[in-house]
Amino acid sequence: MTTYGEAPVVKKRVEKKRRGFFSDLIVRLIKEKPLGTFGLVVVILLLFTGIFAQWLAPYGMNEIHLIDRLHAPSSQYLLGTDQLGRDLLSRLIYGARVSMIIGLCATALSTGISTVLGIISGFAGGKVDLFWQRFVDVWMSMPSFLVLMTVMSIIGNGMFQIIMVIGISGGINSSRVIRSAVIAIKSNMYVQSSEAIGCSPARIMMRHILPNIMAPIIINFTIGIGGAIMQEAGLSFLGLGVPPGVPSWGSMLSNEGRQYMEAKPQLALWPGFCLTLAVYGINMFGDGLRDLLDPRLRGGIGRYSLSEKRLKQLKESVAKKQ
Repeated sequence: MTTYGEAPVVKKRVEKKRRGFFSDLIVRLIKEKPLGTFGLVVVILLLFTGIFAQWLAPYGMNEIHLIDRLHAPSSQYLLGTDQLGRDLLSRLIYGARVSMIIGLCATALSTGISTVLGIISGFAGGKVDLFWQRFVDVWMSMPSFLVLMTVMSIIGNGMFQIIMVIGISGGINSSRVIRSAVIAIKSNMYVQSSEAIGCSPARIMMRHILPNIMAPIIINFTIGIGGAIMQEAGLSFLGLGVPPGVPSWGSMLSNEGRQYMEAKPQLALWPGFCLTLAVYGINMFGDGLRDLLDPRLRGGIGRYSLSEKRLKQLKESVAKKQ
């Protein structure tokens, strides 16, 4: 039996499964944005420290050892103690929990308020938009931190009060960013087509507007965390933030840090370093996400935007054909 040869084996092209939106975003962040990756690591460490603070801290946050007051760093107290003999490292760890809770909750409230108000104002237009934007103008003309101080002095100290005040104030300020994104999306044909076939305004806002403005919403959320932490630290430094028994980096700077700065500089240096590192890392993470999600900086739209290398290759191929 003559064999005329075997048929060539056609290799099937194995296509990689498309990653999800957030996983694809993290991979691109790690590959393209080293500072953004550093910020992501800082955020993860802060979350881990805040969640497991009671297991990571060697002592309780208000555990007093008067015999060891103002103790220098040692094997027993790695960063020393304050004027009441409380372990500085333990209070810094619990301070991370306070800062992250206030930062995340206040920013989540702020993002929710700005998203709702921005979508309604930008989509409705007319007198509704005019009235709300004039109110935002008046609100932004007032010093925001002065407003926070005034309100906190009236309603009193507490984490819940801080979250509400910072969240509402930030939501009003950032609603204009969301409104601008909504106005840009509203002019697209698919939104006008939905209006033409009789879709309700609520359905258009939920199905067509909201999914297409997720990029500025995510950016506002990530960048707003650092600002909320700084505002909480400023209020706590002035005695208008968390109650005295709750460790906060701002209150630690104000109380033991300011009073004993010359005798024990670490009481002011370590809370200031933690605050600086947290805000810097969160801002770098937010800047990295902005660069990846903003189509004006990427040459495309959202997750389907072209990388710089691919965009350069396409331009060269077009130039050769011409």
